[in-house]
Amino acid sequence: MSRIGVFVCHCGENIARTVDCAKVAETLKDHPGVAVAEDYKYMCSDPGQALVKKAIEENNLTGVVIAACSPHMHEKTFRRAADQAGLNKFMCEMANIREHCSWIHEDKDEATAKAIDIGRTIIEKVKHNRPLETIKIPVTKRAMVIGGGIAGIQAALDIADGGHEVILVEKEASIGGHMSQLSETFPTLDCSQCILTPRMVEAFQHPNIKLHTWSEVEKVDGYIGNFEVTVRKKARSVDQDLCNGCGDCFGVCPSKKIPSEFEAGLGNRTAIYVPFPQAVPNQPVLDRVNCTLFKGRRKGLAKDACGKCKEACLKGAIDYDTEDTFVTEEVGAIVIATGFKLYDIGKDQPDGLKGYGEYGYGEVPDVIDGLQFERLASASGPTAGAILRPSDGKEPKTVVFVHCVGSRDPEKGMSYCSKICCMYNAKHAMLYKHKVHDGRAVAFYMDIRAAGKGYDEFSRRAIEEDHAEYIRGRVSRIFRDGDKVKVWGFDTLSGEQVVIDADMVVLATAIRPNDGVKELAQKLSVSVDADGFINEAHPKLRPVETNTAGVFVAGACQSPRDIPDAVAMASATSAKVLGLFSSDELEREPAVAIVNEQTCIGCMRCELVCPYGAIEQREVCTVDGHVCGHTAYVNPGVCQGCGTCQAVCLSKSVELQTFTDEQIFSEINALCAWE
Repeated sequence: MSRIGVFVCHCGENIARTVDCAKVAETLKDHPGVAVAEDYKYMCSDPGQALVKKAIEENNLTGVVIAACSPHMHEKTFRRAADQAGLNKFMCEMANIREHCSWIHEDKDEATAKAIDIGRTIIEKVKHNRPLETIKIPVTKRAMVIGGGIAGIQAALDIADGGHEVILVEKEASIGGHMSQLSETFPTLDCSQCILTPRMVEAFQHPNIKLHTWSEVEKVDGYIGNFEVTVRKKARSVDQDLCNGCGDCFGVCPSKKIPSEFEAGLGNRTAIYVPFPQAVPNQPVLDRVNCTLFKGRRKGLAKDACGKCKEACLKGAIDYDTEDTFVTEEVGAIVIATGFKLYDIGKDQPDGLKGYGEYGYGEVPDVIDGLQFERLASASGPTAGAILRPSDGKEPKTVVFVHCVGSRDPEKGMSYCSKICCMYNAKHAMLYKHKVHDGRAVAFYMDIRAAGKGYDEFSRRAIEEDHAEYIRGRVSRIFRDGDKVKVWGFDTLSGEQVVIDADMVVLATAIRPNDGVKELAQKLSVSVDADGFINEAHPKLRPVETNTAGVFVAGACQSPRDIPDAVAMASATSAKVLGLFSSDELEREPAVAIVNEQTCIGCMRCELVCPYGAIEQREVCTVDGHVCGHTAYVNPGVCQGCGTCQAVCLSKSVELQTFTDEQIFSEINALCAWE
């Protein structure tokens, strides 16, 4: 016989404002099977939980219903309380009368009646609950971090310092990410490389970190605690065990005018190259697309063969015949830290985003983006830190900085704010004035967004100390006019058109997810938002977790972020990973699908639709080595309890342990019976 306890939470005024909580408790007390019903202002508080525990012990309850907020908020809280009182924690359910009732209604009588109905359905569900046990999964205590920018490095170091091995995968030839391209960082204006380089070296030398550069994730199998990741190590044509990084190879390379990715196209590199002086590892990689020898091979012309780098290498480290190799790593957790790219506004994008042809980017050489300005200002950049015009190498006396190019512009770009642009434009104005004392800096802005410790003070410095003239308004057109760059804009405060003859224009282009993120997300079975950023499981309660257990997210691949935010997020992610690795076995809730092998017909429709790859075929009825047939089997470690398999099962052999047909029908009957 069921003895259910019902506890109605006021949630302060969140529920009580539109729901008569006392009436709900009083009405549900008379529902068949209810032994006790009470209401309390804050059920999630310690006194509220004590009320639940006491009722379980004194009334010998067989089930508990908490009528309160979303299960996402406090289901674990109340199940823990039930467990401590001696009741199987899966006999505790939550009736959501906040998000599903009080927050969406204004009429108190109607909201109260609905809350009562919601309570009745969950009471009936609990009557058919079965005591369940948590699923225990062995954990491989190794982690993989995908992306070697500052977020990936920080996450890898924190996990490694926690005593666990980390596989750090970076698609470029060196770790460091975009931070390695920066000159100085806001709001302290300290040297970016001075901060980053020691961290890069520490990651490279850490005994618990294995580094795979020039590598990409090819395939991901498995589930939380037991992932099997195939990594493609792209052919470098350089044996890293033999190479000592002397640089003789790229010193003799005849292909010297290849635009450098690290210099954002403002400088050149050779076909065999080290991305930048502080690269880790400091060993070259051969660009086979632009290599003279490989061009000759593709054309079938032996006379075009080069081989000068191989001849110059005294260590014999260069091998033109190497191929891509694949390594398989077994890990228990995966961290996505793939970073960002800048919006290429010079052309329309494949995903439908429109370019800003009227700004002249890509056509007017003195119209550059923020990352290119960073390289001009950097001591290791193409101009050795001098601010010079790309077109003629002269010092620009008037520079215009344009905010929100692509950001907050749903008509042509993205509706979101890229977060860092206001700050780095202020920084750029300061760097420019530090180097060109008699120069003029003008900034067109929509409004200033400087949310961070010391950020507003930093941006005010740029304005109040005459580093830049700030004009509130949009720029309509940018074009070449002789040796000048004409900027047409509008000052919304004065109501006047503004025309500036600039020597150089710097565009604060939008932050976008890196290339290949959607494909990686598919391999990891995680979702992306409308803009292509990795989705977190919950923006408040699970901000560094994804919807796939064991896969975490850090840095700008989740949304535009500055360096402090990316580092903080990376450390939060590593804390989650270390928590996962804190025991030999992982306990998961049994909210998974199960297959009735007696009725399963083995059609495997469930396998086809499972988004997590949790279902496989299992042989049954083996007699004398002969297989009589097969059925579906759900791996409880992989299953996320979405219920898709249950919906397509022809023989009704699949059901979720926490949402059985019997439970669902009982909820429906509860509503029908009390109409």
